[in-house]
Amino acid sequence: MRPIRGPTRRAARPGGLWAALLWPALLLICLIPGVLPRLINPLGLGEVGSFEPQLWRLTLTHLGLVLLSSVVVLALGLPLAVAVTRPGLEALRQLSETLVGLGQTVPTFAVLALAVPVLGFGWAPTLLGLIVYGLVPVLSNAVVGLQSVSPGALDAARGMGMSARQRLWRVELPLARPVIMAGVRTSTVYNVGTATVGAALGAGGLGEPIINGLSQQNTALVMTGAVLAALLALSLDALMALFDPGHH
Repeated sequence: MRPIRGPTRRAARPGGLWAALLWPALLLICLIPGVLPRLINPLGLGEVGSFEPQLWRLTLTHLGLVLLSSVVVLALGLPLAVAVTRPGLEALRQLSETLVGLGQTVPTFAVLALAVPVLGFGWAPTLLGLIVYGLVPVLSNAVVGLQSVSPGALDAARGMGMSARQRLWRVELPLARPVIMAGVRTSTVYNVGTATVGAALGAGGLGEPIINGLSQQNTALVMTGAVLAALLALSLDALMALFDPGHH
């Protein structure tokens, strides 16, 4: 099982703190009443119009969807990765690899379409889709990170008399943390984009202006939702990079 690529492996770059300040600041500026209409309306692509007062609510709804799904993904993915990397569970690990591979090929729309008849419209099917889609990079990277822990480090821990639980918490997880954090960042950034689909199911979020803009042939609305979603993704990625020991 290979770790998910994308934001997963990045060259170290300076200015991580500046990025964590810049992107949220730009997002907040764009949410100030009147800013986006002044930037977008003169382009002649349409009018932001009545959606402007709703942008704060839609952004917070979008953020809530992404954060809640990320917490659930981490709560499911990390214990599962620990379980399948224990000695003697090679068959379970192979099953997880198969499921992860399948999760990478199933479109998000298919997951949502299957969830709606059971869960109805709103947050529930959207969260399910985000969890299924976001679980792939977290589980994949966590398994790779735990498997890549040096056998010498584990032997040294055993020599010090550590139990299996102590080796996990004091040796394996700290050493695997950079790869695990990379998977969490990838999952979160992916789900910012995926959550826009939830607007079609009544979950709200920044997909609302995008979908309404497409239906009304109003490119200004589409651009509004896209710009805010992009700034939200960059903000979350930059903030999480501060807690990523492999990113300086």
